Amino acid sequence: MKLLTAIIKPFRLDDVKNALQLSGIEGMTLAEVKGFGRQNGHTEIYRGNEYRVDFLPKLILYIAVKDESVDTAIKAVSEAARTGKIGDGKIFVQPLENAVRIRTSEGGQGVL
Repeated sequence: MKLLTAIIKPFRLDDVKNALQLSGIEGMTLAEVKGFGRQNGHTEIYRGNEYRVDFLPKLILYIAVKDESVDTAIKAVSEAARTGKIGDGKIFVQPLENAVRIRTSEGGQGVL
Protein backbone atom coordinates (compact mmCIF):
# COMPACT_ATOMS: atom_id res chain seq x y z
CA MET A 1 0.00 0.00 0.00
CA LYS A 2 1.05 3.58 -0.62
CA LEU A 3 -0.02 6.95 0.73
CA LEU A 4 -0.25 9.68 -1.88
CA THR A 5 -0.06 13.22 -0.55
CA ALA A 6 -1.15 15.68 -3.23
CA ILE A 7 -0.97 19.46 -2.88
CA ILE A 8 -3.24 21.18 -5.40
CA LYS A 9 -4.88 24.51 -6.17
CA PRO A 10 -8.30 24.76 -4.46
CA PHE A 11 -10.33 25.34 -7.62
CA ARG A 12 -9.10 22.03 -9.10
CA LEU A 13 -10.62 19.88 -6.32
CA ASP A 14 -13.79 18.83 -8.15
CA ASP A 15 -11.83 17.81 -11.24
CA VAL A 16 -9.36 15.78 -9.16
CA LYS A 17 -12.15 14.10 -7.18
CA ASN A 18 -14.02 13.16 -10.37
CA ALA A 19 -10.85 11.87 -12.03
CA LEU A 20 -10.08 9.65 -9.04
CA GLN A 21 -13.63 8.29 -8.95
CA LEU A 22 -13.52 7.52 -12.68
CA SER A 23 -10.21 5.71 -12.11
CA GLY A 24 -11.76 3.49 -9.43
CA ILE A 25 -9.97 5.16 -6.52
CA GLU A 26 -12.32 5.46 -3.55
CA GLY A 27 -11.76 7.76 -0.62
CA MET A 28 -9.49 10.62 0.27
CA THR A 29 -8.93 13.02 3.12
CA LEU A 30 -8.76 16.75 2.50
CA ALA A 31 -7.27 19.65 4.43
CA GLU A 32 -6.99 23.34 3.63
CA VAL A 33 -3.40 24.57 3.94
CA LYS A 34 -1.25 27.52 2.95
CA GLY A 35 2.18 27.35 1.41
CA PHE A 36 4.57 28.47 -1.27
CA GLY A 37 7.27 27.07 -3.46
CA ARG A 38 8.63 28.60 -6.61
CA GLN A 39 5.38 30.56 -6.92
CA ASN A 40 6.63 32.87 -4.13
CA GLY A 41 3.29 34.56 -3.44
CA HIS A 42 2.28 37.96 -4.77
CA THR A 43 1.87 41.62 -3.80
CA GLU A 44 -1.54 43.14 -3.03
CA ILE A 45 -2.75 46.63 -2.25
CA TYR A 46 -5.22 47.06 0.61
CA ARG A 47 -6.50 50.54 1.58
CA GLY A 48 -3.62 52.16 -0.22
CA ASN A 49 -0.94 50.06 1.47
CA GLU A 50 1.05 47.49 -0.44
CA TYR A 51 1.80 44.19 1.28
CA ARG A 52 3.20 40.82 0.28
CA VAL A 53 1.19 37.59 0.47
CA ASP A 54 3.78 34.82 0.77
CA PHE A 55 1.58 31.87 1.70
CA LEU A 56 -1.07 30.99 -0.86
CA PRO A 57 -4.15 28.83 -0.21
CA LYS A 58 -3.75 25.20 -1.27
CA LEU A 59 -5.49 21.90 -0.58
CA ILE A 60 -3.69 18.80 0.60
CA LEU A 61 -5.20 15.43 -0.25
CA TYR A 62 -4.27 12.17 1.45
CA ILE A 63 -5.08 9.17 -0.72
CA ALA A 64 -4.36 5.59 0.39
CA VAL A 65 -4.07 3.22 -2.58
CA LYS A 66 -3.10 -0.36 -3.32
CA ASP A 67 0.33 -0.82 -4.89
CA GLU A 68 -1.18 -1.71 -8.26
CA SER A 69 -3.24 1.51 -8.30
CA VAL A 70 -0.42 3.98 -7.60
CA ASP A 71 0.33 4.90 -11.22
CA THR A 72 -3.38 5.23 -12.03
CA ALA A 73 -3.94 7.54 -9.06
CA ILE A 74 -0.89 9.68 -9.86
CA LYS A 75 -1.99 10.05 -13.47
CA ALA A 76 -5.56 10.95 -12.47
CA VAL A 77 -4.46 13.60 -9.95
CA SER A 78 -1.73 15.14 -12.09
CA GLU A 79 -3.87 15.41 -15.23
CA ALA A 80 -6.89 16.80 -13.36
CA ALA A 81 -4.90 19.30 -11.27
CA ARG A 82 -2.67 20.57 -14.08
CA THR A 83 -3.27 24.11 -15.32
CA GLY A 84 0.14 24.48 -16.95
CA LYS A 85 1.04 27.40 -14.71
CA ILE A 86 3.48 27.64 -11.83
CA GLY A 87 1.99 26.51 -8.52
CA ASP A 88 0.00 23.53 -9.81
CA GLY A 89 1.30 21.47 -6.88
CA LYS A 90 3.10 18.25 -6.10
CA ILE A 91 2.40 14.60 -5.37
CA PHE A 92 4.43 12.71 -2.77
CA VAL A 93 4.35 8.91 -2.56
CA GLN A 94 5.15 7.12 0.69
CA PRO A 95 4.95 3.49 1.78
CA LEU A 96 1.90 2.74 3.94
CA GLU A 97 2.55 -0.04 6.40
CA ASN A 98 -1.03 -0.81 7.41
CA ALA A 99 -4.56 0.57 7.48
CA VAL A 100 -7.27 -0.39 9.97
CA ARG A 101 -11.00 0.23 9.63
CA ILE A 102 -12.10 1.45 13.05
CA ARG A 103 -15.69 0.16 12.83
CA THR A 104 -14.72 -3.49 12.20
CA SER A 105 -11.02 -3.62 13.13
CA GLU A 106 -10.25 -5.06 9.67
CA GLY A 107 -6.72 -4.36 8.50
CA GLY A 108 -4.57 -4.45 5.38
CA GLN A 109 -5.41 -3.72 1.76
CA GLY A 110 -8.98 -4.91 2.21
CA VAL A 111 -9.92 -1.66 3.91
CA LEU A 112 -8.91 0.49 0.94
